[in-house]
Amino acid sequence: MSNAPVRRILVALTALGALAVLAGCGGASDTSGGNAAAAAASGKPTLALVAYSTPQVVYDEAIPAFQKTAQGKGIGFTQSYGASGDQSRAVAGGQPADVVELSLAPDVTRLVKAGIVASDWDATPTKGFLTDSVVALIVRKGNPKHVKGWADLLRPGVNVVTPNPFTSGAAKWNLLGAYVYGGLPYVKQLISQHVKVQPKSGREALQTFTGGEGDVLISYENEAITAQQKGEQVDYVIPPQNILIQNPVAVTRTSKHPDEANSFVAFLESAAGQRLFAKRGYRPVDPSVAKQFHFPMPADLKTIDDLGGWSKVDDQLFDPDKGSVAQIEQDAGVSTAK
Repeated sequence: MSNAPVRRILVALTALGALAVLAGCGGASDTSGGNAAAAAASGKPTLALVAYSTPQVVYDEAIPAFQKTAQGKGIGFTQSYGASGDQSRAVAGGQPADVVELSLAPDVTRLVKAGIVASDWDATPTKGFLTDSVVALIVRKGNPKHVKGWADLLRPGVNVVTPNPFTSGAAKWNLLGAYVYGGLPYVKQLISQHVKVQPKSGREALQTFTGGEGDVLISYENEAITAQQKGEQVDYVIPPQNILIQNPVAVTRTSKHPDEANSFVAFLESAAGQRLFAKRGYRPVDPSVAKQFHFPMPADLKTIDDLGGWSKVDDQLFDPDKGSVAQIEQDAGVSTAK
């Protein structure tokens, strides 16, 4: 009997487990760590934070830390975490949000076009970015497949997990890292021959991998570090050919509490806030904090601007109707519906 049906069952169960975790500790109505009820009772505002899936571990610490400051005292929070593209579309569709932190700039651009985020959201010293990262290849403890870089993912018998780029911002970054290494021919071979499952978000992909699926997980460097901090039996490799991952943050124009929302973002951008992110494996955008942590610098690190900017990249690679990567995914039987 083939192992394929068993694998599909295990993946489905893992995905259900991931959804249960997300539902239990993140969501539009979730108030864990935010004291929203207490804030309402005291007449203080409650801020709605909508974010991509992976930084929840940081906000579990950052929100209480902000609430201990003079600016944050008494302020409550609701929190929603999920795949970046889905989160962006939800806010565009009416989900309340005072602060959004998303995986990549186009997910904020969607909110600019919807009139929810100001067009000058990126007119800051860090160009609107809260954290940086790079692509990592997460492997089983001891690296039994001896993965050292991108080329090793194409060896016979190596099965790869990476999220769906049409729901997950992490997945776009992952595939851009692969694209920097080997162009479209490499991306096509990787997806068609070695990627067996594509979960909805970066966090679900990690849960799928730690649940036993695959030999290598392509992910954020910070996800690898977080997994190790949580005791998962994983190692990771930073490929020399890589791309600088830049995660944006913005206060919405529709916020009823813009002063408090801006104070919260200012805290996240402060040295204290940046250290909280750095301890969880995110590369600080504050140079003074970055000096306090050691992150390896890939030898060939490209930026999205080196590839022509997001407008060009999205149009040529990820447009569902004409994008080259979209066609590769469709040929592999993966949904490119947004």
